[in-house]
Order: sequence, then structure tokens, then C-alpha cells
Amino acid sequence: MDRPSLTPFEIIDQLEKEFNLECVPMNWPIGDGDEFQGVLDRATMDVHLFQRGDRRKKITASIVPYSNTDLLIDVIGQQFYDKLTEDIEMLDSLIPAPDMNRIQNGDQTPLFFGSAMTNFGVELFLKTFLSYARRPSERIANIDNIEDITIPPDYNEFSGFVFKLQANLDPKHRDRMAFIRICSGTYKKGMKVNHNRMKKTINLATAQSIFAQDRESIITAYPGDIIGIHNPGHFAIGDTIYTGAKRVSYPGIPSFSPEKFCYIKNPNPSNYKKFQKGLSELLDEGAVQMLRDRYDDGNGNPILAAVGQLQFEVVEYRLRGEYGVDSKMEALAGFSYARWVGGGWDAIERAEKDGKLFGVQIVKDRWNRPVLLFRNPWKVTQLDNEETYLKLEPWAM
Repeated sequence: MDRPSLTPFEIIDQLEKEFNLECVPMNWPIGDGDEFQGVLDRATMDVHLFQRGDRRKKITASIVPYSNTDLLIDVIGQQFYDKLTEDIEMLDSLIPAPDMNRIQNGDQTPLFFGSAMTNFGVELFLKTFLSYARRPSERIANIDNIEDITIPPDYNEFSGFVFKLQANLDPKHRDRMAFIRICSGTYKKGMKVNHNRMKKTINLATAQSIFAQDRESIITAYPGDIIGIHNPGHFAIGDTIYTGAKRVSYPGIPSFSPEKFCYIKNPNPSNYKKFQKGLSELLDEGAVQMLRDRYDDGNGNPILAAVGQLQFEVVEYRLRGEYGVDSKMEALAGFSYARWVGGGWDAIERAEKDGKLFGVQIVKDRWNRPVLLFRNPWKVTQLDNEETYLKLEPWAM
């Protein structure tokens, strides 16, 4: 609510249409932008008042019960009180109550309002999240190449998977962190684990719990916990680590299908190493995906692929701010759809011989898998229906 925007009801309507997901506001904003007064906690009917201060620090809130009409009007004014009262009546009559079963099935979602610039309202969200969060559940994995084996949280061996990478959490030390969700067993400081993809044993010397700028060393952790491990380049998103003689592999994490493409260039050759290092680490995080022209041997300009333009701007900003290098983006105009070719390069050659790839650009990803770029959805549908041997997929694991 830091800037004037759509009304809360319009935001709910937009979210429900976009995601086909019923939204249940757990708190309700009073004003927005410069007139933001705070939020009403619908569970307790307490008004948490927003107090302006240093944006770099967390903003504390004073609490006034909604039932204390005189005090509340004195603090927020008659106009905001009347609007809040009207909104509450509409919420109670139009918005359903939160349903735990529907929330956990993904049919309904709690919705919170607050201030991103000051973290106001975050505490309310976290308290509700803790009360709504599910217990660690069983997960499907491959064990010794046998698919669809269920691993419960109380499985006697440790296992977990990497779901996020982050570089430069502390810019002074240029550290890289891999975030691992524990699925079974117990983490203990200094334990040795098997790395599924690298097929080697690594030592988890230290682990950290990270919340915003705060870090805390972890001695033990359990299923459902998330631990941060120093990453010297061993981990990629989707990697599985485990103990025991049986090889465990959790399903990979797919990337969003990109819709924007651009060449990224290094305008200063003297910064080649820093540019490559920065780009490689940002790619490892999954901030964007990288493609290359079909016959590029690695010396050409890479193609960045993203869902939206903002991701390119983030890459450009972080290269400059965290690695001290400039970059130049050149849009790959006209292409808006990408499909990975499950049939491999043999399928590409077959389609080319049959003249089926006219108007389609052939590129490859970081693992040399073929990718087709399309200008319109009609061509995507045509190839998918007529040339089934291509096995087109909107993403790759």
C-alpha cells in the first residue's frame, strides 16, 4: 500500500480472474499511498496503525480495537472510519470465510495487505502463516531408478532438495548460498551427504537459518526446515542430497516458459572475467534462462530468456551493482514463445528436412538441448499437433 493503486476489491477481483483462485483477505487496508493509515486484522478486529518513520527500519504498529470507536475516529479520522465500516460490511456479506481444506488444496488463498517499503504488516502475515502451515508431508521420489516411491518425513535417512540459489547475500564477502528444503531424516552439523547429480560425497560443514538480514547457525534441522548451505559451485536448483546406500532423486523444478528474449553483450572486453562470473551466478539463481544460437560454440553473445522485461532490468542492475560491469541488451524482436524439443536434435533435423521449421528460430539451452522460438501461438499449435515426434514442451526440468 506504499503507492495509490487499485482498490482492494479491484485487486481481489484481478487476482481471482488471473489465477482462478478464491482470495480471502485476512486483513484490510485503511487508505493507501501517503494516506495509508494501517490495517484491520479481521481475526481479532484490531486496527494496527501505521506510523511513518525511517524507511530503512521496520515500522512498529500501535493497536486500537475496532470496537473503540471514539479513539479510532480520533486517530484515523471520520472519513477513513466510515470507509472502513462500509468495507467491513461488504467483506462480511461477500467474501467467504477461510477454509483450511480449500487453502491446502490450492483452491483458496489468504490475502494480506501491508507496506513493502517498511515491512509493515509482515508480522501479521507470518503469525497467520505459522498457524496455517501444513505439517511436513510425504514426497514422491525415485530411489535407485525406481520411480514414484513415497518418502515420508520419518524416513530413517536424510534427504532434501535445492529450491533456490542466491549470490551476494553479503556483498562484502561475495558469498553464494544454496537453500535446501529437508524432506526426511535429520540434518546434523558436519554431516556427509551424497550429491545426486554430481555423484559425489560432500560435507555440509555449516548451515544457516536466514531471515531478511539476520543469520543464525544451525546445529540440527528437521523435515520441513529450510537451511542455507555455502555454495562453492556444487549446487544447482533441483539437486537432491541424501544419505544412505540407496540413491534418492526428487523431481526437478521446472522454469517458467519464457516470453521475452534478448541478446546480452559485454561492452567492455577488459571486464570479460567479471562479466562471465556475474552472468553465470545470476543464471544459476534462475533469475533468467540462457540460450545460444544453434551453432554458437560459446564465444557468441548469449540470449537471455525471461517471462517479463523486468527480469532483464534486474540482471542489468545486479551486474552493475554487485559485479561492477556494464551490459548491453539487444531485443530479439518478434519472438514470444519458446518450446523445448523432447525429441532431441534428431527430431530437429527431421523437421528441417520436411520444411516444417520455416519462420522458427532454432537455439539451444545451457545443456545443449534444442529449443524452438516462435513468433505466434498458431505455429506452436500446428507443430505440436502435426509433428508429434518433436515432443514440444513449454519448459524443461
